[in-house]
This record gives sequence, C-alpha cells and structure tokens, in this order.
Amino acid sequence: MLRQVASSAAQVREAQRAAAEAGISALAEDGRPRAIVVTGMGGSGLSGDVLAAVCGVGCAVPVTTVRGYRLPGWVGAADLVIAVSCSGETEETLEVAAEAGRRGCRLLFVGGADSSLAALSDRSRGLFVPVRSAGQPRSTLWGLTIPLVLAARTLGLADVPDAVLESTAGLLEDVAHRCRPSSEPFVNPAKRIALDLAGDVPMVWGSSAPAAAAAYRLCCQLNENAKYPGVFGEVPEADHNQVMAFDGFFAPRSGPFDADDFFRDRVDDPGPEHGLHLVVMRDVDEHPQVRRRCEASAEMARDRGVSVTEIRAEGEHPLERIATLIALADYITVYLAIALGVDPTPVPVIQELKARISQV
Repeated sequence: MLRQVASSAAQVREAQRAAAEAGISALAEDGRPRAIVVTGMGGSGLSGDVLAAVCGVGCAVPVTTVRGYRLPGWVGAADLVIAVSCSGETEETLEVAAEAGRRGCRLLFVGGADSSLAALSDRSRGLFVPVRSAGQPRSTLWGLTIPLVLAARTLGLADVPDAVLESTAGLLEDVAHRCRPSSEPFVNPAKRIALDLAGDVPMVWGSSAPAAAAAYRLCCQLNENAKYPGVFGEVPEADHNQVMAFDGFFAPRSGPFDADDFFRDRVDDPGPEHGLHLVVMRDVDEHPQVRRRCEASAEMARDRGVSVTEIRAEGEHPLERIATLIALADYITVYLAIALGVDPTPVPVIQELKARISQV
C-alpha cells in the first residue's frame, strides 16, 4: 500500500496526458453547463469533492456529487454529468450514469478501460478518459481527479494552469519523501501522528472546503486502510454539535496529558486508553471567524484533556493545498494500520457485502 500511496505524483502527470489524449478539450464545444454533477462512490466520489474545492465558492456553476443510485430530478440536458469509477464496475455509478444518458445530459466518463463504464460511454456517445489503477481504487484518487479538474479548466470554471499541476505533483513527491518508510517517527510526520492516534477515537475537522475534503478523506482512509473509526466534521458546523463530545464519554482524563509532547515515550507512556483525539485540517484560506473557531475549539479541547493535532496545508493554489493534506492523511492511515498489525490493502468486509448483495 505504501507504494500505491507513493504513486500519487505520477498519477497527476499520467492523468494529465490521458485526459489530453482522450480529447477533453472537446467539452468546450457545447459551452458552459448549467451544473456539474459528479457521480461516484468511495475514492471516486471524493474526486467530486476535490473538484468542488478547486473550483471554489466563486464558481459560476454549482458542482455537486451524487453518492448513490438516484440522479436528482433537476438534472437534465443542460448539465454535465461526470461518472467516475476506478474499476468501471461500480453499480451505483453505472445506474446514475445510465439515467443521465436517458435524460440527454452531457456526459464525461472517467475510469477503468475495457469496463462496463467504458461500454456505457460508447453507447451514450460520451467522452471517456481511461485511468490505470494504482492498485486499490482508493489509491488511484489523483488519476481519477485530474481529468475532472482539466474538464473544469476547459469549461472556464477552474484556473489550474499546467504549472500548478506540475507543482502539485512536486509537492506530492515532497510529502512522499518526508513520509518514506525509512525515516524515523521524529522526522516522519505521518508516523508520529499515526502513533499519537493509536487507541484514540479521532474527530477530524476541516477548516475550509479543501481542508474538509481532506478531513473526509482521512476518515475514509482510517476506515479502509487501518480498519479504524473516524468522525468527520467541518468548522463551523462542528462547533454546533461535535464540540460537545469534549465533555462526553471519551473525553475525561485522569490528569494532564500532552499528545504533542515530543519526548513522551509512546510505549511506557501511551496515554489514556481510548480517548478522544481532535484532528484539525487547517488551510491558509480560512474565513476569519473559522480561524478563531478553530483556535478556540482546540484550546477548549486541550483544557479538557482532549488530545489535539493540527495538520496544515502547504502550497498556494487550492489543488496544491488539498493535495498536501490528502497525501499526509494517506500515509498516516497506512502507518496506523502497520502499528496496529493490520494489513492496509484488503477490504474483506466490503467484498463480503458486495457478495451478499449480489445474491439477493
């Protein structure tokens, strides 16, 4: 799994070439759509969240993601539906994409070649961008996401020049180097955070749209890689509900405890068992009140003995910032799996669930 995570930078560059070869610039011929609707599940669905964050709140058209079997009733011929599936066999995505075709929507397909998704693209006369899997579908996030970003750029909805794509790949390589397996925890941020999280219940908050997408990714990767729970939240909404968990069942501590103490022995002094751990994904582009809320929430958590970890985005462009947060999140979850003695690659419960559903 570490090799798959380390392929992120290569995915950015490869997906850029694949999208160009597929003729993604042709999307501009029909003009700007009324809305962009991304349909996908798991990591494929996250590509829609990343796209929305990159386009930003000032985007001229709404960007929404459908995670399920039903296409909203308002979606029609004036809209662009983007169906994303790494395997090309995701049943929810295929059903929504087929319905979009029946409604006459503009269509873009991104996923595995020689798949049901590719066949549906042929029947629907949609544009298809083939994506080579990095291994597990969740590890192919950037191969699936970059074609969407380029589609938005073609339509004039996102300002993402080639230089930003290359700088994003460079930042992903930098994170991979810092989080390489041979580096010790005191210089490897992913290993250090993974050790701090072990045994705790993580509440993961995002402070902006890019940070929220990364926070959700961290929770999903905790689930799939480490087979571990994660509670997703976004500031300011989390301050209206989740903050109450600071005084709840998992919060009480027997005494002061600093999870950020660099010199603490993680073996002799592992900290309170099964405590709450607040992880805040921070961004440079935060609303002033959100910034104050993040600082106040973290201070209140520490006052109550709740461990707090802040992870800050790097880079200037939204794509760069979200990429650095997600890259670190991916490494954290793999190292947590290793620390817990869990194989991060297989997802047997998901496979069993699929098998049971297919028998109904």
